Amino acid sequence: MTRGKGPMSFARFTSRFAGFLGFVGVSAAVGVLATVAITPALAVTSIAANETIGIFEDLPSYLEIGALSQRTNIYATKANGKRKLLASFYDQNRVEVPWEKVSGYAKDAAVAGEDPRFYEHGGIDLPGTLRAVLSNLMKKDVQGGSSITQQYVKNVIIQNTIKDLKTQEEVSAAFREATAPSQARKLREMRLAIGLEKKYSKEQILLGYLNIAHFGGRVYGVEAAANYFFSTSAAKLTLPQSASLMAIVNNPEKFRLDYPDSESNGSANGYATNKDRRDYILDNMLEERMITLGEHDEAVAAPIEPKITEPSTGCQTAKGAAYFCDYVTNLFKNDDFFGDSKTRWQNFVRAGYDVYTTLDPDLQKAAESAVHDNVPAHMAGLHIGGVAVTVQPGTGKILAMTQNTKYSEDPAVLKKPQYSAVNYNTDIDYGGSSGFQPGSTFKLFTLVQWLKEGHGLNEGVDARVRPSWGTFRDSCADGGTVNAGGYSPHNDNNEPGGHWTALYNTMQSMNTGFMAMAKQLDLCGIRKTAEAMGAHRANGDPMQQGPAFVLGTNEIAPLSMATAFATVAAGGMSCQPIAIVKIVKRGGSEIPVPPKSCKRVISADVAATAAYALNRALEGGTGRSSYYALTTFAPMFSKTGTTDDAHATWITGGSSKAVTVAGAFNTQNKGAVSLREMNFPSGYAADARHRIWPRIMSVANAKYGGDPFPEPPANLLRGRTAEVPNVKGLTLDSARAKLEDAGFGFEDGGKRDSDLPVGIVIGTNPSGTTSRGAIVSVYTSNGKLMTVPDAVTASSSFGESRARLGAAGFGDVREACVVDAAGTGKPTAQHPAPGSGAKATTAITVTISKPSC
Repeated sequence: MTRGKGPMSFARFTSRFAGFLGFVGVSAAVGVLATVAITPALAVTSIAANETIGIFEDLPSYLEIGALSQRTNIYATKANGKRKLLASFYDQNRVEVPWEKVSGYAKDAAVAGEDPRFYEHGGIDLPGTLRAVLSNLMKKDVQGGSSITQQYVKNVIIQNTIKDLKTQEEVSAAFREATAPSQARKLREMRLAIGLEKKYSKEQILLGYLNIAHFGGRVYGVEAAANYFFSTSAAKLTLPQSASLMAIVNNPEKFRLDYPDSESNGSANGYATNKDRRDYILDNMLEERMITLGEHDEAVAAPIEPKITEPSTGCQTAKGAAYFCDYVTNLFKNDDFFGDSKTRWQNFVRAGYDVYTTLDPDLQKAAESAVHDNVPAHMAGLHIGGVAVTVQPGTGKILAMTQNTKYSEDPAVLKKPQYSAVNYNTDIDYGGSSGFQPGSTFKLFTLVQWLKEGHGLNEGVDARVRPSWGTFRDSCADGGTVNAGGYSPHNDNNEPGGHWTALYNTMQSMNTGFMAMAKQLDLCGIRKTAEAMGAHRANGDPMQQGPAFVLGTNEIAPLSMATAFATVAAGGMSCQPIAIVKIVKRGGSEIPVPPKSCKRVISADVAATAAYALNRALEGGTGRSSYYALTTFAPMFSKTGTTDDAHATWITGGSSKAVTVAGAFNTQNKGAVSLREMNFPSGYAADARHRIWPRIMSVANAKYGGDPFPEPPANLLRGRTAEVPNVKGLTLDSARAKLEDAGFGFEDGGKRDSDLPVGIVIGTNPSGTTSRGAIVSVYTSNGKLMTVPDAVTASSSFGESRARLGAAGFGDVREACVVDAAGTGKPTAQHPAPGSGAKATTAITVTISKPSC
């Protein structure tokens, strides 16, 4: 039982002597004796021996133990309340644990392997120090002899030195300086160790040592080491595992267990180097009566079988949620709420936070499968992107975020076309994307501005295609107007346009209809409305403003569009996106998170009316493909969008509980293709949005439901009103000209029975006062009616009345007798009335008054 033990008689003698010092417990005595121990080493310098005690006493004895660098974890919360780890971040892979969370075997193995007299000395292991001094004098170098307390001091000094450094180069340089062999460093560590023993208990020092110790690579502390090398916790470490881990601490590179191909310490030879050191520790544990002989022999016979478990590090470990994870990390990098820009990321990776996010794992799973099933990560020669992002109206919580590509930040991996580090869902500062044109989904802002300025859904506009749209009002421009020049957008399917209501324009996404609506509005007002609702250019530049921007030409991130549509769903309350709900720091207390920022930007009435129009667009307009693909339902709305040449196709909308953007697009202008001219493996490329959005929203509807949207007020359905001109008696062309001059739309209502000449207008619907610009149906005469003559006036009998009617062409004349004592038998009434129109076959009833019938 003496393997690797050295001269036992000397060890036992000095152990008893050091025990006496520990019993006395007088720091000055310990300091003096320690100084005596190192005096031979100092003697080789110019410092006189009688000066050493004074020098030692003048050294600082207080060591500030700062917070250790620990890994920060990002979590989602499952429906059952349990947390789901998305990713971890660290400079040093460490998880601090309390005393009761460390196996007794591990504690004893640390003492047995590094400092068997730990519980006896007062900070300095005098026998070990004397032995080291003699060795150093022989070899002219500083070696060994450090107690656990001294090692703890050294590690604390290192951690305190590197905690504010930013680069790995700075850290490495500081580490080399802090650990460079020198008598001065050794002397200082001894002095600090004595001071540390005065302030802290042995348990506190040993626990600090176990939590700070380096186990190779980026693994620090016994908990992380147990996780990494044996896939267990520090509390569950077995005796042989504990001894193997504490063997690593002695020389991390030499004894570590994650080099299975090593010739000297690999799987082929049973990790022989580590085993030698492990068994030495086990021998010491037996000799110190920490374990029984049976435990010792069983542990020595146990093979070393590491089970390496790579720690979750970086967003790539979040898999399909990696882009959401990336967004969260960019919040810590960019948001001033988290401190100075030079230190906030460094604080994040070292702080040991548990960051709880808004991500809904159920909805995220649905989004991931929907996107990956319908948009390939890569197609030869093309740059295709597909996204889905869901936010919660009224809170701004991001419930889901994913895209078709795989996430990586490794330059070598990024050479593969199916990988990307760019988050297509977000702005450039929060994921590297410059955004995409949202197409007709941007029309929401013109619709809202239309309603804000007092217009109604039933108001109509002249939406006919024209060579140029001329001058638009723009209160932000010099002179207050801008000219569209020759700008002449068209509608899908070359629809020539017409006189359409705002509701129809919204349902069918008519480009010319929205241009005509914008002609009656302030372009600056449309832009300000868009910005208030959360839309902005993804690259940070000011939004480009002009007639064309009405149709969605600014590049905007999907998350921004989801935020804007959520404003409608929340009754006019716009909430900035949030991804973090709670941050718990080491020790269990919480730190503040960025506050929820919501404000009213449009009235509840405007929001309700916009929701009504968008609901009609979903159920009976351009969104109906998505609507009919839903498997669960709630009150919902949506707006589709397709850019020029179909380089991007979108659908945005949802319920009062969840709003989702789904889209597919070209991620680069070079090689851009029309999605209407290609197919994905899942089907027609331009319809991928209609295969993604309903799958996500069906899950959202099942989980969250949705409240009915308020009924829109009558004034915003009707809008501004005007008197319909009286066009009765005019020709159809004249009636059309008169109505259009008054700003109304014209619709030929067809011919109806009338006694007016064929083709002459007989009436309109509506008539009187109605919504300004409304479509007016005009009805003309088919000439099939005859005018009923007056058969009562000047007629003295039923016979005369019948003769008058017969002469006018009415052959079916009937008598109706009414008893009247004063009656003379003369006609008193007729039906139909004189002057009305009736067919020749119509029965005409003449009423006769008689004393008796």
